[in-house]
Amino acid sequence: MDREKLHRLLRLGLEKGASDIHFQVGYLPLYRFHGELVELRYKVLTPKDTEEIVQHLLSGDEGPSDLDFNECDLAFELPGEGRFRVNISRQRRHFNVVLRVIPLQIKAFEDLNLPGVLGDIASLRRGYVLVTGATGMGKSTTLATMIQEVNRTRKAKIVTVEDPIEFIFTHDKSIITQREIGTDTASFPDALRAALRQDPDCIMVGEMRDLETVDTSLKAAETGHLVFSTIHTSDVASTINRLVSFFPIEEQLQVRARLADNIKAIVSLRLLVNKKQNGRVPAVEVLRSTRMIQECIKDPAKTHELTDYIERSKGDGMQSFDQHLLDLLRANKVSVETAMNAASNPTDFKTKLEMEGGIPEGDEETEKPDEPFQIEPDGRF
Repeated sequence: MDREKLHRLLRLGLEKGASDIHFQVGYLPLYRFHGELVELRYKVLTPKDTEEIVQHLLSGDEGPSDLDFNECDLAFELPGEGRFRVNISRQRRHFNVVLRVIPLQIKAFEDLNLPGVLGDIASLRRGYVLVTGATGMGKSTTLATMIQEVNRTRKAKIVTVEDPIEFIFTHDKSIITQREIGTDTASFPDALRAALRQDPDCIMVGEMRDLETVDTSLKAAETGHLVFSTIHTSDVASTINRLVSFFPIEEQLQVRARLADNIKAIVSLRLLVNKKQNGRVPAVEVLRSTRMIQECIKDPAKTHELTDYIERSKGDGMQSFDQHLLDLLRANKVSVETAMNAASNPTDFKTKLEMEGGIPEGDEETEKPDEPFQIEPDGRF
């Protein structure tokens, strides 16, 4: 596969609004739309095709100089058109390539259907802010929007540490330094320690992966910095338990106290298919720090009560997943089936729905998603 043909396949994903593109030997190219994989009627990929794709993606990159490797993460850009976070791996000795589409433009909170309270969270001056969710739930996009809000509203020094760099920020009111693991620094902990000597106001860490990264980022928050990061957890309570689990048992109560003192907000995301089935909307759980929330974080016996306190604290800018799902239903943005499947507690959610008088009637008809797209069988565009 030549370079121009690869670029056309990537452009197709950008134009059609795909979130991910898959190239795997023995399969047609696959594009993910609204959570579902769709085949491109092009041609079945051969080992030579995927090897050539890898060569094109690595060309001019600071990644491996040859193809003698098993895994590789990097960023790739079509100048002026779009960026991709790339994972290259081997399966049955052949290359497997997955590209996550990264828009060039960072959208505002309202464009992403995110709660306005996230703007308030981005205006914090110190503490620990975590964006959580499963893979593909919009963590990186949400985090980029929050960093852009800092950039837009404050004269600050922002340092990001990413693997690889995804969204590219341009200076607005803030000055931004973006560092990439493997290219600009050896590891997240190394970059974090260095960042503390770079006069930062705000530090963004791409992901909480290990004990040293969690510990170092907590120290950054403890020394008066605003620290943003992501972690692969499903909700607020599991986020606390996951962070604590990185540490030895004998240190965990102390870590809980540190988290209670420094966590200012946790934003958990679940992307849902909208009612028209032509896009997705986020269901968002939001925790803000209060005295009762701090007590629940400190005491392992009370951590499971976090959701209850969140639901009682809407006045403080908090909301649970199930509360936001009810809001999305009232706004006629998702179907009842979608909301029920996404609810944290489906039985309680159904009861709450019935207590409100049932399901709101909408005049919006469900639309079928666009038909799968195709390229001529001979590969011509």
